[in-house]
Amino acid sequence: MLSPVGALSNGLELLRDERDAEMRSRCMELLEQSARISADKLKFFRLAYGAAGGFGETVPTDEPRALVEALVGGNGRIALAWAVAEETLPKAAVKVLLNLAAIGIDALPRGGELQVGAERRDGATEIAVMAAGAKVAFDQATGHALDGSLPAEELSGRTAPAHLIRLIAEEHGGGLQYALTDGALVMGAVLPDA
Repeated sequence: MLSPVGALSNGLELLRDERDAEMRSRCMELLEQSARISADKLKFFRLAYGAAGGFGETVPTDEPRALVEALVGGNGRIALAWAVAEETLPKAAVKVLLNLAAIGIDALPRGGELQVGAERRDGATEIAVMAAGAKVAFDQATGHALDGSLPAEELSGRTAPAHLIRLIAEEHGGGLQYALTDGALVMGAVLPDA
């Protein structure tokens, strides 16, 4: 959030002092872009971490898709492959899906492809996220938070999302797993229906 909010602040300062009509127009474009990015991130945080009011026990899958597309679109170097045919998913599964997607996006600092898939079958939601690229960056502490082996005193802002989704998976009687190779990070979750 710091980057787009900082850009908004800087843009407003520039706009206040700028007299050239063309430069004022460019400042407005940058302000609009920063506002859109900020709004998209706030929507993401609300659904990924918050109560996500306005939704019942399930969430239409076009909501998380739009949020992941916005995060990927803001990057420009990551292609998204969305493979979620379900019209709705349980709210807990959406939280897990969004957080796994965010971890996948972070793992692609040089770009690549983010594949997101989910399906409901046999009384459970199965989620798979793969981040593939030339240079996959994955902090082992995040992996330890995913598998539950990270001590609580070592949790940080960077590992908290992985810890949160592990807790969600455990609360629903499910689990998480991940595998890392030179060119890909694959993460999966299974959440039985409540």
